[in-house]
Amino acid sequence: MKHGKKALAFTLAAGVTAVSLLAGCGAKESEVVIYTNADDEAIEAMKETLDENGYEGKYLMQSFGTSELGGKLLAEGADIEADMVTMSSFYLESAEENNDMFLDLAFEANALEEYPAYYTPITAQEGAIIVNTEMMEQNNLPMPTCIRDLANPVYEGFISVTDIQSSSTAWLLVQALISEYGEEEATNILADIYKNAGPHIESSGSAPLKKVRAGEVAIGFGLRHQAVADKEDGLPIDYVDPTEGNFSLTESVAVIDKGEKTNALAMEMAECIITKGRAKLLETYPLAVYERETSDSEHMSAYPKVFEEKLTAELLEKHQQISENAKALVK
Repeated sequence: MKHGKKALAFTLAAGVTAVSLLAGCGAKESEVVIYTNADDEAIEAMKETLDENGYEGKYLMQSFGTSELGGKLLAEGADIEADMVTMSSFYLESAEENNDMFLDLAFEANALEEYPAYYTPITAQEGAIIVNTEMMEQNNLPMPTCIRDLANPVYEGFISVTDIQSSSTAWLLVQALISEYGEEEATNILADIYKNAGPHIESSGSAPLKKVRAGEVAIGFGLRHQAVADKEDGLPIDYVDPTEGNFSLTESVAVIDKGEKTNALAMEMAECIITKGRAKLLETYPLAVYERETSDSEHMSAYPKVFEEKLTAELLEKHQQISENAKALVK
């Protein structure tokens, strides 16, 4: 633990009261700049939480793709414009290792698992195969049971997946293949999946689900909780937990250490999102990550797994290259 940073974090948190008092005497509070890679549901939940707890008009939230924001964190370090970020946890760890750029959090989160002192999760998300049941029936397509099944030529033109170069959602699929089959076989399977997907290799993690909803394709790979919600809403959507495993990623909140220029309100807003926003977030992301929470058993995946290697930006780059090798095999 970085004791110097910890002391500064507590000093900043304690100083929020003084900032608020000054604001009441006419001093202008500086807006907290928040960068996030979260999807729309999480962004809306965070905004509602902040607005309902007195922070409306005191922050600017800007959305980025995971790879884009990760690149900014690694390249810019503490010089980044943001005061606070919500981001894939593995990117936060790589950014901290490279740039020593985050404050230790000045509040107790009480997470179920142990995390570094400078971040704590806002959501946990798993991958799954998503199907349009009407299209499956209309086209007499067999129901897949695993990700490898998506390489079957019978699905050519009926599949949408995400490109790992732009979205971490695709990494959930790639992790599952590499874990189960090894890198060489995973490359060949990916090549066949990409061939079946054709023009439906997407840059956005939510795009495959949207295409499945719209009936543009019958099968996609995406975030499990989104498919669960669609099915419960009565849409012709179902989901399959792949036997290779439901791999998961956490997205977390961290506060940028800018020394004397650190925005004291950023720490307070981070605490607000975690202590008062998780109820809203759990409505969409049902996996428990804190001691006070329980996962809905109806929403539990069949094959939860964790990749055997520590997730880092460097490992992501390695797996991105495996994906590029697979693309090169497509004829």
